[in-house]
Amino acid sequence: MQSRFLLIILFFSFLLNVQAQQPATSETVLQETLTLKEQMLENSLVKNIPFKNIGPTIMSGRVVDIEVNPENSTEFYVAYATGGIWHTVNNGNTFESVFDSAPTQNVGDIAVNWTEGIIWAGTGETISSRSSYAGIGILKSTDNGKTWEQKGLLDAHHISDIVLDASNPDVVVVGALGHLYSPNEQRGIFKTTDGGDTWEKKLYIGDETGIICLAEAPDNPDVMYATAWERERMAWDFRGSGENSGIYKSTDAGDSWELVTTGNGFPQGEGVGRIGVAVVDENTIYAIHDSQFIREESKEKNEEKGDESLKPEAFKTMTKAAFLALDEESLSDYLRDNRFPRQYDAKKVYKMIKSDELKPADLFLYTYDKNASESKGEVVGAEIYLSEDGGATWSKTHEGYIDDFFYSYGYVFAEMDVNPQDKNEIYLVGVPLIKSTDGGKTFTYINEPNVHVDHHVIWVDPKMPDHLINGNDGGLNMSYDAGKSWSKLNSMPLAQFYAINVDYEKPYNVYGGLQDNGTWKGPHTYSYSKDYESEGQYPYKSIGGGDGMQVQIDRRNSNIVYAGSQFGYYNRVNLETGERQFIKPSHDVGEAPYRFNWETPILLSFHNQDILYMGGNKLMRSMNQGDDWTAISPDLTAGGKKGNVPYGTLTTISESPFQFGLIYTGSDDGLIQVTQDAGGSWSVISKMLPQNLWVSKVTASVHKKARVYATLNGYRYDDFAPYAYVSEDYGKSWKDISGNLPLSPINVIIEDPVKEDILYLGTDDASYVSLNKGNTWQLLDGSMPNVAVHDMVVQTEANDLVVGTHGRSIYITNLNDIQNFDFQKAEDLQVFKIDPVNYSTNWGRSWSAWSSANTPEITFGFYTPQSGNAMITLKSTGGETLKTWQVEVSKGFNYSPYDLSISESGKKYLEKEIKDLQIKKAQNGIFYLPPGSYEVEIKAAGNTETTALKVEEGSRRRDRAEAAANAPEED
Repeated sequence: MQSRFLLIILFFSFLLNVQAQQPATSETVLQETLTLKEQMLENSLVKNIPFKNIGPTIMSGRVVDIEVNPENSTEFYVAYATGGIWHTVNNGNTFESVFDSAPTQNVGDIAVNWTEGIIWAGTGETISSRSSYAGIGILKSTDNGKTWEQKGLLDAHHISDIVLDASNPDVVVVGALGHLYSPNEQRGIFKTTDGGDTWEKKLYIGDETGIICLAEAPDNPDVMYATAWERERMAWDFRGSGENSGIYKSTDAGDSWELVTTGNGFPQGEGVGRIGVAVVDENTIYAIHDSQFIREESKEKNEEKGDESLKPEAFKTMTKAAFLALDEESLSDYLRDNRFPRQYDAKKVYKMIKSDELKPADLFLYTYDKNASESKGEVVGAEIYLSEDGGATWSKTHEGYIDDFFYSYGYVFAEMDVNPQDKNEIYLVGVPLIKSTDGGKTFTYINEPNVHVDHHVIWVDPKMPDHLINGNDGGLNMSYDAGKSWSKLNSMPLAQFYAINVDYEKPYNVYGGLQDNGTWKGPHTYSYSKDYESEGQYPYKSIGGGDGMQVQIDRRNSNIVYAGSQFGYYNRVNLETGERQFIKPSHDVGEAPYRFNWETPILLSFHNQDILYMGGNKLMRSMNQGDDWTAISPDLTAGGKKGNVPYGTLTTISESPFQFGLIYTGSDDGLIQVTQDAGGSWSVISKMLPQNLWVSKVTASVHKKARVYATLNGYRYDDFAPYAYVSEDYGKSWKDISGNLPLSPINVIIEDPVKEDILYLGTDDASYVSLNKGNTWQLLDGSMPNVAVHDMVVQTEANDLVVGTHGRSIYITNLNDIQNFDFQKAEDLQVFKIDPVNYSTNWGRSWSAWSSANTPEITFGFYTPQSGNAMITLKSTGGETLKTWQVEVSKGFNYSPYDLSISESGKKYLEKEIKDLQIKKAQNGIFYLPPGSYEVEIKAAGNTETTALKVEEGSRRRDRAEAAANAPEED
């Protein structure tokens, strides 16, 4: 009770904070949250509501680590950034999750003690991208992943590497990168000698510098090398280098450390970025460096004089007379080079300046993004260094630059491996996968068509070096010929969705945009099977590339889909014809460039499916499916900030189904605005809410015109408090509805379409339902692990809740039982309606002696106000007992499977009741229910309730019966 009180006090202190910078959530509060969430799951009334995973699997998600059994390379574990840890014992043909019971699915590194069956998981991935989620320190399993225990370092957030002592399972050294969005002190190198019960900090460099790579020498485990990385991410910028970055060495198994990159050939200073190492032996070390120093030719270009081409700055103060004196060729070159709209050729612009329709400064404004960082030139990027004297000296292995490898985001790569049998053969992971056989002097490209780009880990078999396992943003690949050819090992549902949507076909389809895996469409009836390999058709189809984002589907014709990738690059796609029309809005001359969020929001109007909205820093509206655009607002953000990430952008749009033009928007810098006249006027309605947080969702109610919901997300300040609100007056006032939610940033909130008291909500580690308008929340477990939920939508005709996760693909569940539950009668037993069942003569049969019998199964759903046992009885219409059985139940919703079988005595009762009925044993020796009407009686918690069960004639039996009835009589 005391710990809960402490959590409540700390929690509300976060809600009251309205400062520009939100506080990072403390380790104490995180520990309290883990306990609270465990209690919440135990007490949840809805934890047994079943969810079904509907894939997809083929494109997978980002791999962060691979650990292979040194005695048997067909057994290994794979860690996914947001999808947990998976185990295979058959060389990747199948995998089993060993992390579903863990309190997070966010993983940075794993280490395995194969002899003792101990798995260590460092949580929180380390690539420092926009979708890199914090972890909860170190988790440990002593039973091969069946159960997990938290073992400290909660405030480290991102664990990069774990090194185990081969001779003592209690000794572990850990590299911690630390917070991504804020300074903190729990970063550096930590060591435990008591199995993780306590940790001692062995290396600390500063509150913005952590450890990104830690490795021991294979010939002398007392020698270790660690790479320090100074970096800081903000919502609007990323600084990926600093003078505190460098390589450290230990010669006493991690107890003490010395910097070995000072004045000895390795770069030093502000431009030193992420570093990875591959240790050949205690004296021979390769290092791959993401150098942020500026290339010499870039410096020279910046210093060049005499470039006669027109520059944007020239127009900033240019007079009208000076402009009209410009020669046409120079102006044409300027307009082309700066991508002015085609209709603005030199002749037209001269005319418009002359008539004062434009000013010369408008040509500067069109190209000027006041929020963009000033470019200093192209960075060096990837470079390889080698030391052959234990780090005393370093030399670069190659001349020139390694181009087209890291591109502009080398901070997510900088990993490598070396062939243990040939130190000159090294593998580098970047956007492509490349290889050197001459010690890093030259490189070759080794990707194949079925290998995704953006590689993060490569494992080289020490006994058979041509055997490689590669992990990338598209999952897992394996090669047995040193990378000449690859197999894909993606059989698990690990897709990282940003957003999802549904159509209204029968059966309906789901759509979604994925991290670095484009946009996909697939049937909601999908179940994983390898049948597609023989059939040649995978059920999910790609409809777009890049980082897939939001999807809108035309309700009149579901072949018309709006989908795209990051920063507003959307297309209107005709899935029937393949026609694709680029529809991103562009600003006009006289306007500054628009800013578009990484996940730019789009919305088809509920009132007219030709009308499409898109949010930049202004709200754009198209009346003709995206062909033409008009900005219907001023800047709806706080104006942005200078940095290398677009900021001051809209993140969410919602239009009321009650009124065309009643629109809400939310921005990444904390502003929520509303228009009630289709953009004629706008009002800020977020002044009473916590300020400067990311508005993750604004949802106009489908039940009340004046009602609107909003969720804010503080993750980009390392603030994990849940912020959820409702307004009943168009946002003039707000009520906090975060209730009893544990700490975790909220991504989405939606209403139930039938019952206004019911709400659904997704956070960075779970999904929830409220049965009382947000006063209290119930944890929806339903076979879903603790994974980030990014989006939710209800398919109203099927009445399914569709949940898009960022790491475990898509889950669905039917909402009939939730909607039929009477929360006001929570002390009573409630039995839910059972859908009719189609009888089949195949029940209990198999197609051959070599196959299992076809066993039908349905479930009986009911709510019981207390845990214990329930007695279930199946009765005939005459009240005779056909079968009875007892099940253990927990307080809340329960689901008991039933195989449609009856007892032998039940069979005799039915044959007595129904004339000419004969029930024969099925091939598997079981009596099954014949078509008819029955009653299901459930006794629990001292109460008895009944519901009807109807077994209908199967379609074939109905057809035969109808044919017999309609057949002409014989003469």
